Amino acid sequence: MRELIELIIKGIVDNPDKVEINEIIGERSSIFEVRVDSNDIGKVIGKQGRNIKSIRTIVNAAAQKSDKRVIIEIVD
Repeated sequence: MRELIELIIKGIVDNPDKVEINEIIGERSSIFEVRVDSNDIGKVIGKQGRNIKSIRTIVNAAAQKSDKRVIIEIVD
C-alpha cells in the first residue's frame, strides 16, 4: 500500500523529493501519515477534496484483498 500511495502522490506534487509517508500498522487497519511540501498540500487535497477522496478510494479498493482498512491523513 505504501508504494501505491507514494506513486500517486509523487505524481501529483511539484516537489516529489519532499514526500514522506509514515505507516502505523494496526490489527485490522493501517494509518498512513503523508507529509508534503507546504506548497503542495493544495494539490494533494484538490478542489473540495476531490484528489484525496480519489486516492483514498483507490487505496481502499486495493486493500480489500487483504481484508484491511486503510486511512490516509495529510499531516502539516
